[in-house]
Amino acid sequence: MRNYFDMQMKCLHQELKEMGGLCQLTISKTYQLLNKGDREVVKSIVAQEEQINQKERDIETLCLKLLLRQQPVASDLRKISAALKMITDMERIGDQALDIAEIVEMGKILEVNDTKLLGQMAEVTMDMVSRSVEAYVAQDLLRAQEVIESDDKVDELFMEIRKKLIDSIEGQEMDEEQILDYLMIAKYYERIGDHATNIAEWVEFSILGKHRSGKEA
Repeated sequence: MRNYFDMQMKCLHQELKEMGGLCQLTISKTYQLLNKGDREVVKSIVAQEEQINQKERDIETLCLKLLLRQQPVASDLRKISAALKMITDMERIGDQALDIAEIVEMGKILEVNDTKLLGQMAEVTMDMVSRSVEAYVAQDLLRAQEVIESDDKVDELFMEIRKKLIDSIEGQEMDEEQILDYLMIAKYYERIGDHATNIAEWVEFSILGKHRSGKEA
C-alpha cells in the first residue's frame, strides 16, 4: 500500500512540475509579446492558460483520490493539502499572464520604447515560480524561504516603475493610455510574485506543519 502511495506522490510531483513549467512559459511569453510585439504570441498564451487550467483539474482529482483512498496522516496529509492550495495560486498566475496579454493586444504599450523594468519583473517572478515548486518536491525549507524573500525584489521593481511613470508624466514621454497600461502590467507581475510567494508559504506549511498565517495542521 505504501509503495502505491509513494508512486502516486511521484506522479503528483511530476504534475506540479509540469504545471509550474507552464506558468513559467506563460510569463515568459508575456514579456516576449511586450518585447517583440508579435501578437501571434497571444494565441500561444491563451492555449497555455487553458493547459494550466486543465492541469489544475487533473492535480485536484489526483489529490482527492489520494485523500479518499489512502487516508494519509501527518506529513503526507500536509503535502497533499499544500498541493491543493498551490495549484490555486498557479491557476491565478495563468489568469494574470492572460490579463497582461490582453492589455498588450488591446492597448498602446507596444509603442513604448523602454519596457526593461517589466522584463526584470517577469524574470524574477518566473524564477520564483520555478524555485517554489522545486522546494515542494525536494521539501527544501531554505529554498522556499528564499522565494518568499525574493518578493521584496518584485516590490522594489514595482516602486521603481511607479517612479518612472511619474517622471514620464512630467516629461510627456508617454500618453495617459500608455502609462495606465504600463502600470497595470506591472501590477499583474506584482500579483504573480505574490502568488509565487503564497506557493512557497504552502511549501513551508508542508514541511513545518504551520502556516505563516498561524494555521496549524
